[in-house]
Amino acid sequence: MAISLLKRSKTSGKKKQKSPASARQWAISLTIVAIAIWAFFTYLFDKTPDAVQAWFQVWLPPSTLNESLVWVICALGLNIVVGYAGLLDLGFVAFWAFGGYAAGWFMSGFFHQVNIHFGSMSANTIPGIHLSFWLVMVIAALIAGFFGIIIGAPTLRLKSDYLALVTLGFGEIIPQVFTNGENIGGFNLSNGTKGISPIDAIGVFGKRLGPFDLGWKFLIYFFLAACMVFVSLRIRGGRLGRAWLAIREDELAASMMGVPLMRTKLTAYAVGAFSGGIGGAVYATHVNGIFAERFNFSISIILLAMVVLGGMGNVWGVIVGALLMAWINATGLPAVGDTFNNTFHTQINFPSYNFLLFGGILVLMMLFKRDGLLPEARLKMISHENDDDTSNTGGH
Repeated sequence: MAISLLKRSKTSGKKKQKSPASARQWAISLTIVAIAIWAFFTYLFDKTPDAVQAWFQVWLPPSTLNESLVWVICALGLNIVVGYAGLLDLGFVAFWAFGGYAAGWFMSGFFHQVNIHFGSMSANTIPGIHLSFWLVMVIAALIAGFFGIIIGAPTLRLKSDYLALVTLGFGEIIPQVFTNGENIGGFNLSNGTKGISPIDAIGVFGKRLGPFDLGWKFLIYFFLAACMVFVSLRIRGGRLGRAWLAIREDELAASMMGVPLMRTKLTAYAVGAFSGGIGGAVYATHVNGIFAERFNFSISIILLAMVVLGGMGNVWGVIVGALLMAWINATGLPAVGDTFNNTFHTQINFPSYNFLLFGGILVLMMLFKRDGLLPEARLKMISHENDDDTSNTGGH
């Protein structure tokens, strides 16, 4: 046992020495790709042949690129909860909803009883609360983080399956509150099933960025995702991140070493919720509105699948998993379905089988590559160590 721990510490030390350079390479590569995508769609797309434009509209439309970045932001937040701290959260969609409705409250004419304008692109004569997107994003994150603490305080005392069931319950309750929130004691909280639309446009250099635009909005979303990557990596390498990893690997041992379990878990839940609030506000500006029926249980499952597919605890793996599954869900399945139906003259509704595909992917990953596409070094080492122990003992 002591030899195993010694080997683990030496290996983790080596990984730690290599991680800054690796992280820098990933950051530079992703930044170059993002700038290239932005430049192509902003300056070169209209000059390409019609066949090329048609191909991109079918297989990689600009709206999918922006939406994928929203998924990345939220998946990175869930990775802190599930991948870092090892807390199975099946209700993450609740924090996405809080962030989205915060944007609806403070970037639209929903509260028409007042007329507040600060840094918004909307005309001063339009009633409602119209704040700057950057300010609303902070407010949305704080609201989601606050409710993350409120929800996490009673639930994080539970473990494993019980924690998953309780978070699942909150993930179902919160969207239902917004769905039925048109009349709460005479107060309209969410406009019910009608939702809140339109949302104020994001302003950049005096230019209004409308819904589903690529251009500058893509760079803004990429910047927010990059900030979330930076925060995730910095926290993971600090004292708090090491405490999360210790709880994930052995909660009892972590508590014996002086890690305050409840406070550390609650911090992970709050930071994850903070990220979910940012993702919700960004999503509201992407689709130009907020609607209760979009915040269903499937979003939590898709986010969890992104984390598992990419590699729990590995920031870069989660990004790959989020981008891949977001593309499949939004564009890949419909495009493949249309191609298949046109070729073989069938009428199969491929998008309706998205959860069958995601479930099959998860089953295959658990059977053959349970560490994910880009596994975290620590988890990969532990899982292989367990495999070695099993083989050495003959499976007993």
